[in-house]
Amino acid sequence: MSPACAVTRKGRAGAERGRRPGESGLRSQSRSRSRSRSRCGRGGTGGGGMAGPHLQQPSFLLATLKADCVNKPFAQRCHDLETVIEELPAKELHGIFPWLVESIFGSLDGIIVGWNLRCLQGRTNPNEYSVALDFLDPSGPMMKLVYKLQAEEYRYDFPVSYLPGPVKASIQEQVLPECSLYHNKVQFPSSGGLGLNLALNPFEYYMFYFAISLITQKNSPVTHHVSPSNSAYFILVDTYLKCFLPTEGSVLPPPSSNPGGAIPSPTPRSPAVPFSSYGMHHTSLLKRHIAHQPSVNADPASQEIWRSETLLQIFVEMWLHHYSLEMYQKMQSPHVKESFKPTEEHVLVVRLLVKHLHAFSNSLKPEPLSPSAHSHTASPLEEFKRVVIPRFVQEKLYIFLQHCFGHWPLDASFRAVLEMWLSYLQPWRYAPEKSSPQSAEPLPRSVSEKWAAFIQENLLMYTKLFVGFLNRALRTDLVSPKNALMVFRVAKVFAQPNLAEMILKGEQLFLEPELVIPHRQHRLFMSPTLGGSFLSSRSPAVTDASFKVKSHVYSLEGQDFQYKQMFGTEVRNLVLKLAQLICQAQQTAKSISDHSAETMATQSFFSWFRFTPSDMNGSYTGNDLDEIGQDSIKKTDEYLEKALEYLCQIFKLSEAQLTQMMMKCGTAQDENGKKQLPDCIESENGLILTPLGRYQIINGLRRFEVQYQGDAELQPIRSYENATLVRLLFRLSSGLNERFADQMEVLCSREDFVGRLCRYHLINPHLVQKIRYSPMVRDRTSQNWGPRISLRFLASYRTLISLLMIYFLASWFYIGPVGCTFIILIGYFLYAVIMTFFFEGWKPHEH
Repeated sequence: MSPACAVTRKGRAGAERGRRPGESGLRSQSRSRSRSRSRCGRGGTGGGGMAGPHLQQPSFLLATLKADCVNKPFAQRCHDLETVIEELPAKELHGIFPWLVESIFGSLDGIIVGWNLRCLQGRTNPNEYSVALDFLDPSGPMMKLVYKLQAEEYRYDFPVSYLPGPVKASIQEQVLPECSLYHNKVQFPSSGGLGLNLALNPFEYYMFYFAISLITQKNSPVTHHVSPSNSAYFILVDTYLKCFLPTEGSVLPPPSSNPGGAIPSPTPRSPAVPFSSYGMHHTSLLKRHIAHQPSVNADPASQEIWRSETLLQIFVEMWLHHYSLEMYQKMQSPHVKESFKPTEEHVLVVRLLVKHLHAFSNSLKPEPLSPSAHSHTASPLEEFKRVVIPRFVQEKLYIFLQHCFGHWPLDASFRAVLEMWLSYLQPWRYAPEKSSPQSAEPLPRSVSEKWAAFIQENLLMYTKLFVGFLNRALRTDLVSPKNALMVFRVAKVFAQPNLAEMILKGEQLFLEPELVIPHRQHRLFMSPTLGGSFLSSRSPAVTDASFKVKSHVYSLEGQDFQYKQMFGTEVRNLVLKLAQLICQAQQTAKSISDHSAETMATQSFFSWFRFTPSDMNGSYTGNDLDEIGQDSIKKTDEYLEKALEYLCQIFKLSEAQLTQMMMKCGTAQDENGKKQLPDCIESENGLILTPLGRYQIINGLRRFEVQYQGDAELQPIRSYENATLVRLLFRLSSGLNERFADQMEVLCSREDFVGRLCRYHLINPHLVQKIRYSPMVRDRTSQNWGPRISLRFLASYRTLISLLMIYFLASWFYIGPVGCTFIILIGYFLYAVIMTFFFEGWKPHEH
């Protein structure tokens, strides 16, 4: 993966401008904002307008660095950048900062790839992989540059047009978003300017680009298989989370470029134009004009962890906030086109975030017994751990998961979404007392009662999304091992001891009749105040458990939401349908396994020398499930059996109900007890499919035994037959049958050995068998054909090739064509005599 540079594009308006607070507004407006962007490979890629090109030296420095991307290898360029960052002052570095960030993470429009961290792996590019990780490490040169610029309080413009849809729409309508990340940062363009921008400090600017590169760089060139969890980007996300959201200790202070000095936190900025108040809907906070908003990070206590809060808000906004509640409700219509489609890699990164946030939140120290002691001793980081999930993640993750459950394709890639959901549902797996959460235990541990509050305050995550998964599972092919595994995983998680009881308790709390409660926001206890940091104003504690559950549900779904009980009759019926499909899938898998075993047993070397192809009158076997393999079928059966067991534990299904379902599934088997027919009912005109039978056929779960029912001599000419020979041999056979019909009838009616031999050759027993078929005309099954000669097997290419091989081998032993033909006839006659003695009803022509 060698770096390469592309052609330079000029004349594009700069989206990033560097300036220091206090610079003259006229000077800022009169600057030239021309910008050059070059498409380069890793290390010198991209190009951004130099922020504030009023200094000649940064312009020369920027041109030199751009030239190095053509002439120097990646490792050397990173070393040179490290030297530049160490030696030059901030006023000379701020001009190259936007270009450098874009050259690493790519352009916002996705045209410039940058270092392509999502495809960079240690297995394929070990040198570039290690150099990139070292350069971007929290203690590496790039973050040193960020902190050096942070000390000088520079600002860089980030275009609002590349923000997630709901945020972009809100700002463009001059409505203040809820998230404090955007407060006091929106800058309206001057006369002649293009679009809105956010004025970000260096840390925010760097993290904005880092987070959004997961979304914008979707069409990166990939020359080999890439495992997202092993990419440099995935490793960096994990590193940043561990550094800025530590589970042990406190956040490491940034290195100071000034001896004895500290890096200041961002200085609040005044809004350029006042916003209207945030619109009142079921997720908004109290109306408040932006002029009355407290300054961002105004609380001195919040200065200690401003990087932690900023990092988390950026990750959540860029990765999850692509759907608002209003947009989610509109997306329920099948006619609405998706505005954003997450990828499997995107979901895997979000799962990493969820797992780390659980570990971060669970590392909270036990609360002191005295509330007064708590208020004086709790550090800002401990307070942050307490509210990090409900205040920053819960709502956006719920809407994100709802969208994925409703719009993700019905294939195995949904496993990533499923595991992310299950990770969120099990915070106890990431608690400190459980040292190895991935270890398989023979007996599942009971879910402690201390998690009851989390379950109740996330009730919809458990119940409504479970119903969404049921609806998906009912539409998938459970014979597939990957689909069976997903059903097994969900059933296993929800079957953990005491979990179902706590979910039921949460539902009962929600369904309790609401007492007289003063008119107030249902989401007050859960939502941050609009002003700045979450620490600036703590919400009053709410002790009413029922009110907490109601507040959670209404804040996510609105006051008019009609709740569907997970343990109610409607959902229980869905579970019974799923259990029935599991039983059917088990029998289908067994049928496939038995069919595969029979096929392997009947295939032998001598089958090549039978004179009629095996599928001349055979049933249709076009279902690709036959190619799953014995091992996969065994796994499918194990997954489905355990999933059914877990569902019975969760919903208290009785053995009588299971027995009834098994018997209902078994009634569709045919006389052999192996091949299952679709669900149907008998009528005067044959079989009629039920809705369940149609579903089984559409999804390939069951099928009718499709066989040719007419005259075998009049079948359509097959691809393995010679058309000319088929027609000639049919005329010859018809002439012989007309000429010797009476004689053959007399011979076949004899009861001695000659009669049995003639019946073996001249009568097809399969034409008179009565088999249960799909709806058809009854008169066809009553047709009976008399003795006749059939020579069509000689038109098969396989038969012709077999004969040619026999004649070729005979020529090696100096046996002529006539002698070879005589030997073949003698051999076949002996074979027919033996088969007549032992298998009178079996014909080689039909197998």
